[in-house]
Amino acid sequence: MGAAAFVLKILARRIVKKNLSNKFNSVENQKKLLKTIINRGKNSLFIKNLNVRINNNYNLFQQNVPISNYEDYRDYISLVSKGNKNILTAGLPKYFAITSGTTSGTKYIPLTKEMWEFQSKAIRDLLLLYSHQKNNYNYAGSGMMFIQGSPELKYYNKIPFGKLSGIAARHVPFFLKKNRYPSMKINKISPWDKKINAIVKETWDKDLQIVGGIPPWVITYFDSLLNYTGKNSVQDVFPNLKLYIHGGASFKPYKKSFLAKSGNIDTLEVYPASEGFFAYQDDLLDESLLLLTNSGVFYEFISLGDFQNKKMERIPLEGVCLGVDYVMIISTIAGLWAYNTGDVVRFVSKRPYKIIFSGRASQYCSAFGEHVIEKEVQTALSMALMSCGGSVSEFTVCPKISSKMGGSMHEWFIEFLEKPNNLIDFQNVLNDSLGNQNIYYSDLINSKVISKLKIISVKKGGFNAYMESIGKFGGQNKCPHLLNDRRIADFLMENYVEK
Repeated sequence: MGAAAFVLKILARRIVKKNLSNKFNSVENQKKLLKTIINRGKNSLFIKNLNVRINNNYNLFQQNVPISNYEDYRDYISLVSKGNKNILTAGLPKYFAITSGTTSGTKYIPLTKEMWEFQSKAIRDLLLLYSHQKNNYNYAGSGMMFIQGSPELKYYNKIPFGKLSGIAARHVPFFLKKNRYPSMKINKISPWDKKINAIVKETWDKDLQIVGGIPPWVITYFDSLLNYTGKNSVQDVFPNLKLYIHGGASFKPYKKSFLAKSGNIDTLEVYPASEGFFAYQDDLLDESLLLLTNSGVFYEFISLGDFQNKKMERIPLEGVCLGVDYVMIISTIAGLWAYNTGDVVRFVSKRPYKIIFSGRASQYCSAFGEHVIEKEVQTALSMALMSCGGSVSEFTVCPKISSKMGGSMHEWFIEFLEKPNNLIDFQNVLNDSLGNQNIYYSDLINSKVISKLKIISVKKGGFNAYMESIGKFGGQNKCPHLLNDRRIADFLMENYVEK
């Protein structure tokens, strides 16, 4: 064992012990963290303007700090951007991590030095935990490739900003710096298709062992790589490829086509966001995600049913129940206060606290009162692929509302990489699986208020064309998988569906 591998082994053992301690002290971690957040931010302009009293008592905090969204921060962010201190919390952020919203446009999320350290630490710990599980520490010199946003920074007045993945590219942990791709120069290339081709040319002859990124964009990289090299499999190009780290979109619809290209490699899911690094898969044999309770984020939860009924009853971590979908509310050391992330999660374990991502509170379909959420359509699609074969490049579900009897339904726009053996059977499995998960949908079908769902096959490149039309092609941008309107459907129906 080389010196670098020996150091990584020692680090991994420490992380394993710390991870085990954090797993079973989650509630205590959260209580301490709330105290830290309050002590740092109680004299901020944001809290002063609430004209309330807060201390380390959670009930008082919940009572006096209302749920917020980005619009509540816009004026404060403007003040922060001009270099004003103690606006949202003590001091100033190091960056703004930008993200986009459906109603707020570009969001500038404060990212302090300490919060960034938590972000960086999470991915470092994940890789060390993986090394420990595989008893393999020879990664110091191995090739790693992460498809991510541009590392170029711009300035909002005095504060630099960029996409979180681009900021991450500027802060690579020391033991990952050697042979990490793409290079800064290549990572700055625009537009996206030119960037992918440049990454392929830079990496095709390297010994890549770890790859990361959102599934559809890594698949795009693989396709370009195989086209460039003339090989049949990614492992023909990278025989030592061992691990794929994914996040930002459910891996299940892409898993079959991904592994068909990559070969049978390990996969790990992560749950990072501009607001904080929330969770990661710490066990190769367990697909659920360990909630990170000691990483600068204090969590509260509102059941999705209550949220949809505008009943905003928040509960702390110790109050959650298994199997319930919750909208996640967070407060952070970077200056967010009871902030509605819009993310929906479901707990599958409480010792330790483990979650699965259910979707976005704003991504749902309830045109007929069915309240279908993303987790349900993802599960239905996985069942259909498992039962009928095929593989999917991208998809979205939209309602079709008609005054004609039997004309209303859900339409599934699917871009297949490989079509199933029987599309009608595939459609039926989708419909039955959705009905088994969602009683409202099942009742609407049985009472003939709506008809069974219909699949509409999308031409290759259709979803990319849509994303390009709204200026969100490439990078970490994700196409919505579930909508309550037909904006994507109307675009695709014009030129991109198979007749």
